[in-house]
This record gives sequence, structure tokens and C-alpha cells, in this order.
Amino acid sequence: MFLFPCLPLLLLCVMTASFSETKACEDAQKTCSVVTCAILVTNGTPGRDGRDGPKGEKGEPGQGLRGLQGPHGKLGPLGSTGSPGVPGPKGQKGDRGYSLVSENRLDDLEREIRILKSELDHIKKLQTFSLGKKSGKKLYVTNGEKMPFSKVKALCTQLQATVATPKNAEENNAIQEVAKDNAFLGITDEVAEGQFMYVTGGRLAYSNWKKDEPNNYGLGEDCVILLKDGLWNDISYSSSFLVVCEFPA
Repeated sequence: MFLFPCLPLLLLCVMTASFSETKACEDAQKTCSVVTCAILVTNGTPGRDGRDGPKGEKGEPGQGLRGLQGPHGKLGPLGSTGSPGVPGPKGQKGDRGYSLVSENRLDDLEREIRILKSELDHIKKLQTFSLGKKSGKKLYVTNGEKMPFSKVKALCTQLQATVATPKNAEENNAIQEVAKDNAFLGITDEVAEGQFMYVTGGRLAYSNWKKDEPNNYGLGEDCVILLKDGLWNDISYSSSFLVVCEFPA
């Protein structure tokens, strides 16, 4: 209540501040002890910050350009596993897969099959011969067929053998027992006339010629046959006689 009578004086101080701020202030102090000159200070010390007001409502999105998206936040914890879904339809059969190990194994099996087939063919050809006769480290066999010397030689070679070639009396007798007929021997003089040699190479170490043989009758007898009696005779290579092959035993 005491402040209201001083209001006119306070207003007077403000209005006359441009003429004499000091004098007006002193007069006002004499009249009203409440008024002080400190009230008229225009650049006083800043007051304390006020309390933050309540958070306002979220405003509408701005109309300007949208800013860049910020980086992803940290991954949250894994959730629990959900229940299995309904199985989908069965897909089409895919292409055959490739496996280096399987391919190598298949190549090995194919190679083994080829080897076994070759050995089986070899055995089948051997079975076409009758039971042979063994002499020392040699086995003599025949298939009972007669053919020219070139075919006899080729057949024995195909069987991994040679045309029967006796190098002593015992082997000569063994071939005679197997053949039981006139059979080619692996002996010729094709390289040098009159010089009979083994088809495997080397000069004769043993012979059992028939009397007056070899005589090269007709100038074309370059091969040798074993006669039924075990003696030898030179003959034309184009004639056909029994096949007897010699295998290592």
C-alpha cells in the first residue's frame, strides 16, 4: 500500500531521465525511500535461466527436402525361433552334380573294366586250344586249326605267345605230342637263304631235319614244319599247317 503513492514519482524519473538522471534519482530518494538509482540501470546483470516449459506436441512434417538417412542402429537380440512353415511344392530334378573324386573313381573303374575285358578275351582264346604239353619252362598248346604261316604267327602273337620253337629234343617231343599232325615251327630262312633262324632272333641251337632236308624244293621253301614222326622239313610259307603256340610256363 505504501508503494502506490510513489508511482507518479517513478514515472517522473523515467520521463526526465534524458535531462538529468542523477538529479531526478536523488529527488526521488528524498521523497520515496523505496526508489533507488539501481532501478534505472539499463544494462544490469543477466538473471538466472527460467525452468524449461512442458514439451510441445509433435508438429507436422516440414515441406523442404528430406535429409539423408542416418546409420543403422545396433542389432537387437535374436528372437525366438518360429514354428515351421508349410512345405513348398517339390521342385524339378536338378542337373547332375560334379565331383572330382567321383570322376576320378569312375575313370579308374572304366580302366579296370577294360583290363578285365582284355584278360577275359585272352582267356577265351586260350580255351579254344586243347590241353597243352609242358616241357621245362615252356607250355605248348594248339587249337586244332590249320592256316598259313603268317596267320599262325599273328595268332600266337595276339595270344602273347610265339610259334612253337623246339631248342632241344625234349621240347621237340613235347610239340610232337601236342600236335599229332604236321605243324609249323617258329623257324625260317627268310632273312638269308639257307640260314635258318628263330623267328624270335638267333641261330639254331638244335635241329632235327629229315634226310636230305632242307632242300628248298621249288625255290620257295622258307618255313619249317614238324612232321608227325618228329622230323623237320622246309616248306612254303603259303601252305596251311597246324597251329602250335609256345607260352612261358
